Amino acid sequence: MSDNVYIIGAAMTKFGKYLDRSIKCMTGETLHGALKDAGVEKKDIEAAWFSNTGWGMNEFQHCIRGQVALSANGLDKIPMTNVENACASGSTALHAAWTAVKAGLYDCVLAIGTEKVYSEDRALMMKGFMSGTDVEFTTRYIEQMKKEARARADAKKESGEQEKKPREKKDSHSVFMDFYAFGARDHMKKFGTTQRQLAVIAAKAHNNSTLNPYAQYTFPLTVEEVLADYEVAYPLTRGMCSPVGDGSAAVVICSENFLKTHPASRAIRIRASVLKSGSWLENTISRRAAQTAYEIAGLGPKDIGIAEVHDATAFGELHQTEQLGFCEEGEGGPFAESGATALSGRLPVNPSGGLISRGHAIGASGLAQIFELVTQLRGEAGKRQVPLPRIALAENGGGTIGLGEAAMCIHILSAS
Repeated sequence: MSDNVYIIGAAMTKFGKYLDRSIKCMTGETLHGALKDAGVEKKDIEAAWFSNTGWGMNEFQHCIRGQVALSANGLDKIPMTNVENACASGSTALHAAWTAVKAGLYDCVLAIGTEKVYSEDRALMMKGFMSGTDVEFTTRYIEQMKKEARARADAKKESGEQEKKPREKKDSHSVFMDFYAFGARDHMKKFGTTQRQLAVIAAKAHNNSTLNPYAQYTFPLTVEEVLADYEVAYPLTRGMCSPVGDGSAAVVICSENFLKTHPASRAIRIRASVLKSGSWLENTISRRAAQTAYEIAGLGPKDIGIAEVHDATAFGELHQTEQLGFCEEGEGGPFAESGATALSGRLPVNPSGGLISRGHAIGASGLAQIFELVTQLRGEAGKRQVPLPRIALAENGGGTIGLGEAAMCIHILSAS
């Protein structure tokens, strides 16, 4: 059994919309980048975990995805495990790799995630997101909502009531935006959270991403511009929601014994790696996973100096800052509005721009979070560098069961 497990190499592509780039191509870029960063060769990699969610739906590559993508880039023969856990796939791949090294099975392994989400077939693209839910339940739910909407429209027509002209709205969004919007409205009702506070979070993400060369979006937005953007699902505007995109990210991790024979001054220690599953009966998966991670690491929320959290929408970040113990429940809005989560704040959250602006290439997103935190802990983040972070946390959720995530990974990292 390995006492400590370390990340010694990390790499990612710039996230974006790449109709002309293949899964194999992007996998090769991050594979070679992570190996170079780690100072190791392909022959040093004893096993690999490959994360992807949509290759089957988009190109019919339903099986042996890792073997196909990695062998095309000269990595073969070793044990390879294919990982799918919706948006938490990348962090789940890292957790599995960490588990194997921690157990003493291997000394040097790879966790890599590559995804092509963007497609000119928008209907297929949006349908893919639905597979991250209980499809049978969601289909019935959507049909019921449509039925109720038609009934309301018919009732207004019969009464002669004039319908108000709705704010500009576009319907081409994933079902997850509706779930997040429901959560945001409930939070607003319970705690007085405002749409402006959500806009503060989104504007921060967009402004951070202007400093990140790997981000899909690199343009700034003001709070007012976020609020003025078109409505996706109230209270969420487009500027508060993550874009659709493609990309890849990878990390090389190793045991303490391997590190002794392959010294790496830029090694980052994995203090805790936790995977939990959700439940139809409660919505506390983030809190449960975080509590376990804190216990394993021997740390608490106040010890965290920087965090990357799963912000598929601005409400996602607000919710997670509460669930992770960074602020009290109901205080996520004021916490963000105070500037506490800004690059210069006491707890910078999503310095990369987060999913909202760095992008959300589903199978790669969890590992992109790790790439950002490794870069920050090494002091190599350039203009977005957070002053002297020592302890970092990544939270990555995937799919939906009931009112919460179906899968959740928490990783705590330290610079020593």
